[in-house]
Amino acid sequence: MPPDDADRASTQHSADAILQAFETYQDAFRRITRRARSRFERCDWHGLQQDAVERLDLYAQVISGIVRDVHSVLGERAHDRAVWERLKAAYSPPIAHRVDAELAETFFNSVTRRIFATVGVDPHIEFVDSDFDAPPTAGQPVFDAFAPRGGLPDLVRDILAAHIFDAPYQDLDGDAQRIAHAIERERAGLGASRRETRPIDAIDVLRPVFYRGKGAYLFGRIRSAGDAMPLAIALRNEGRGVFVDAALLTANEVSIVFSFARSYFHVEVDQPREVVGFLKSIMPRKPMAELYIALGYNKHGKTELYRDLLRVLRARSARFEVAPGDRGMVMVVFTLPGYDMVFKVIRDRVAPPKTATRQSVMGKYHLVFRHDRAGRLVDAQEFEHLAFDRDRFSDALLAEFAETASDTVTIRDGTVDIRHLYVERRMNPLNLYLRQADEAAAGEAVLDYGQAIKDLAATNIFPGDLLLKNFGVTRHGRVIFYDYDELCLLTDCNFRDLPTPRDDEEVLGAEPWFYVGENDIFPEEFIRFLGFRPAARETFLGAHADLLTADFWRRMQARHRAGEVIDIFPYRPNRRLRGTFASP
Repeated sequence: MPPDDADRASTQHSADAILQAFETYQDAFRRITRRARSRFERCDWHGLQQDAVERLDLYAQVISGIVRDVHSVLGERAHDRAVWERLKAAYSPPIAHRVDAELAETFFNSVTRRIFATVGVDPHIEFVDSDFDAPPTAGQPVFDAFAPRGGLPDLVRDILAAHIFDAPYQDLDGDAQRIAHAIERERAGLGASRRETRPIDAIDVLRPVFYRGKGAYLFGRIRSAGDAMPLAIALRNEGRGVFVDAALLTANEVSIVFSFARSYFHVEVDQPREVVGFLKSIMPRKPMAELYIALGYNKHGKTELYRDLLRVLRARSARFEVAPGDRGMVMVVFTLPGYDMVFKVIRDRVAPPKTATRQSVMGKYHLVFRHDRAGRLVDAQEFEHLAFDRDRFSDALLAEFAETASDTVTIRDGTVDIRHLYVERRMNPLNLYLRQADEAAAGEAVLDYGQAIKDLAATNIFPGDLLLKNFGVTRHGRVIFYDYDELCLLTDCNFRDLPTPRDDEEVLGAEPWFYVGENDIFPEEFIRFLGFRPAARETFLGAHADLLTADFWRRMQARHRAGEVIDIFPYRPNRRLRGTFASP
């Protein structure tokens, strides 16, 4: 039956209400984000942490409100797909020329998926691929181009002077000199391979400042004869004024700052597509999804991730298969050969000695989502109600689903429906990496494994299970933790020294000769379970033997209970322009 005037009115009203809710979300998102500047200027690190949590919770709150409003307007017609087809058609024209149209599309999808819990996707009521063939007309340029005047220090000084804070620079001229020297040194190294160092045409710098943790960042590119070199300037404020802490000049270094294992930036972005495009120009290997997520638009990052997966499935005949490595007791982990992501489904039952439940595992992932990931916890994107062709799965993986994950995965004649799924960046499990790597690479990974544990401790996280198989190695050689079922807050643990046995009978007994509480942890025992080969063991003990003492962990707890926010830098010590690298 064609819609009558009342139907058309209620449909248009609902479309308008969804767009208004999106604008409300965007306004609140920007308002929270805008606080980052003053937090940085006043060294209000706890305030910035609170803002981060508030902003992460905002999306779900706004979606819940608009879903209630739509139900109120549409009544029983809220679940009529024909109504939503018309509603989508009414929603599309007003967003067509918005500079944030892609975010508006994702917001609409979030509403429809909350109402319908659609299995798979429905292009009639969702924006599966963007409905707009060409990007909306861009607004103002998102970057400034700084042309040379005089020497390179003058050019760099112009860049810094264009980004002034209420807290003054400690040494603007000196910082400009230090950055210029770093650039000249890097370009000289490149020039050796190119036989010459060509003059700089200009340095393009994104207008917004990026804030995260205790740092602020400027991102740009150095243009010279058609080539471009990344430039990231890391700013710090320790209460005595702003200073430049580091200059990063390679795509890999900047990519690590934008790592999928780091928390999201607080940065005021009016034209996200344009900013992402600029960042992509200096980090060409960084997926678009991760760049949106890094800007705080994690919901649209999920959309980009899903669209990319659909493109890969259309272009390749590869099938999902069980991931290489040790079989997880909590998760079924699977991959798509040649694709840089892994997929995780919670098993129906967890095998002993694990005691995790579906609810507790999901709770740990939620904790990580809202916590400072310190560059050491993988950012998992959560999906619901996905559907794929059955012939895209290997027989072994289908058997694994049927045996251990039938509560979550429904295998039909033609499709596989997955009710709940986590998607993460693919990494090489550390235990496999150490078997394959040469001695030098293995030593570096072992050192970074210990540093990863310390970085997590610096953010009040104890991994729980320190086995090497629960850590992965990225393409940059960084060690990241990705098994969350035993993860907990450091301050919830009771770190104890191992009691001294009174005789050999106590040493050889099958059970401990002392009481062990539920949260008791004995760091001296860690080394027994890590499975290091002799060379790796010596490397670890040479740098990180303190991790095997209860005193290290109790000191970290004391720092957190005292309210200290501990420095963790997303760059190597040799990129710091002054001072020393402080590790927790």
